Amino acid sequence: MAIDIDLKVARATLEELFTSVQADLLSQTAPPIPAVLAPAFDGLFATNIQSYREALLGCALARLQNRTINVRLPYAGQGENAFNARTLDEEAVNPFLQEHRIPSSRGPYLAMFRRNFRFEASMRQGQRSKEAFDTFLALIAALQNRNDEADLRAFTVYLLYKFAKLREAAEVPLSRLQRISLEQYETLIGSLLTTPSGGRLPVVLVVAAFRTIKDFFGKDWAIEYQGINVADGATGVGGDITIKNEGRIIFAAEVTERPLERARVVATFNTKIAPNGIEDYLFFVPLNTLSPQARQQAQQYFAQGHEVNFLEIKGWVLTSLATMGKQGRKLFNAHLLALMNDPTMPRQLKVAWNDYIAALTSTA
Repeated sequence: MAIDIDLKVARATLEELFTSVQADLLSQTAPPIPAVLAPAFDGLFATNIQSYREALLGCALARLQNRTINVRLPYAGQGENAFNARTLDEEAVNPFLQEHRIPSSRGPYLAMFRRNFRFEASMRQGQRSKEAFDTFLALIAALQNRNDEADLRAFTVYLLYKFAKLREAAEVPLSRLQRISLEQYETLIGSLLTTPSGGRLPVVLVVAAFRTIKDFFGKDWAIEYQGINVADGATGVGGDITIKNEGRIIFAAEVTERPLERARVVATFNTKIAPNGIEDYLFFVPLNTLSPQARQQAQQYFAQGHEVNFLEIKGWVLTSLATMGKQGRKLFNAHLLALMNDPTMPRQLKVAWNDYIAALTSTA
């Protein structure tokens, strides 16, 4: 009798491991994998035959659950250590790939691996791409030879990373933001701010709001903003976001998700505010993470003629949208969508955006 796979555990494992993969993508850091295996993974994802990599993911999940499973035997009737790979794919792997908008087939076992197919060299003759099948078998062998939990998880994480990179190379059309209420804006902004993004989404929200204010009130502003993790102190800009009029800095803003201590305020003053003669500086920061010493330091700079103030993003954006009314919210929607649609925006954040918009419209 074949070995059973717990499908709920398999799906939960996928979600757990993919969380770390998405963090690696945002930090542009590939998870570790033995150098000898990297070319095989590259080859597997270079082929346009999706079935091989999708089947490999199911095999990795099966191996994680039970080391006695022979991942070369994907059909229940093939022996006592076989497993039902088709059910695993249909109930866990394929729904996971579809829901995370990862390019995939509708199922490798319908497309290529019919009943009694074995992941063995004896099946090579009937394959459309024998080279791709050989690469697949090499990775199956590497998987079969792994028994240590950490090694198997590392193998699966790297495989998921390659799937995520596949999505990054694909186009993800954005759902349009239609007319929504202020209450729905609060939900959307809260979701965006709590989405791990390496600091991208908070900056996008603030830039979209500044652009909206500029257009709505007809301000002659040049709004400049930096990429994520750019060393702005070295380039002479005012902050993450710099507002200029006729080349002169009117005010600048820093957007941070981390607790704000006095040392950060002092460093910002010394490297940005004072050298650029900025009289008005905003820190967008969760106010519950703002230290009393940071507030006190800001008050000292205020006495010297430099206004250093602290704001929370969600409250400021919502107040701005309420003040500008329907026309202002329409402008904000357009600016926010344009920033989210930027080619440099990671696809995983675009997928998250689509999920949030779908949730809003389903409850509208």
